[in-house]
Amino acid sequence: MNKLIKISELSKMLNLVDPMTKKPLNHILRYWEREFKEIKPKKINNIRYYSSKQVEIIKMIKFLLKSKGMTILGVKNLLNTNINKLDDHKGHSLKADYYRNILKLKSKTLVEKINKIKNYGKKNSS
Repeated sequence: MNKLIKISELSKMLNLVDPMTKKPLNHILRYWEREFKEIKPKKINNIRYYSSKQVEIIKMIKFLLKSKGMTILGVKNLLNTNINKLDDHKGHSLKADYYRNILKLKSKTLVEKINKIKNYGKKNSS
């Protein structure tokens, strides 16, 4: 049997909780539900319930948005490419390569911006 998880339980599981009041931030999950077609909770008596498969998708979305700094559009594109299905025999190597390349590009851009800031206003001492 597939256990269903209430929206507030899922918010707590994902650490989507207000630090001051300790209340679950369910509005974030409801927003993601509108943005991502992959998230379709069952509604029983107007309460959202998520299956284990839904929970895994939401964990991935949260990881990509919060930990990897991707945009909603970027995550949508990634989910739409079915990148998990492209390289099943090698596990998650394709996904890892994709993330590595994105991070390299972002890191390079940040280093260039930092160097511009460091060099801004410096006089030539030659």
